[in-house]
Amino acid sequence: MGNLIFMSHRTTDSASQKTSLRDRRYAIRFPFAADAEVLDLESGARSDGITSDISLGGVFVCTSKPLAVKTRARVTLKRKGESVEALAVVRIVKPRIGMGLEFLDVESSSNAILTRWLDQLRRAR
Repeated sequence: MGNLIFMSHRTTDSASQKTSLRDRRYAIRFPFAADAEVLDLESGARSDGITSDISLGGVFVCTSKPLAVKTRARVTLKRKGESVEALAVVRIVKPRIGMGLEFLDVESSSNAILTRWLDQLRRAR
């Protein structure tokens, strides 16, 4: 992390934001398709989509209606009759593609399912 601070002084704001976002990823991402419903906790706006990848730290949701960066949301992922619910924040938006969400708090009942999904993905590699 110390390098990040040093590097950010020597780069433009947009370059340092890209670097810091990449450096914040601390979990391996796996290709993963699940139905996703994302609810903006402030406005009540809803965005539905399909996940493209998942990790212990978050998920990317492909949607034509991404929420704004820094939006706090409740995300529900559904796959094969199971669901995972979590509080999350939108970290990145790719227009016409979707949004990257960082999990802030995974519901305790969902934690075992998320862990099992990731274990299955790890073994399938």
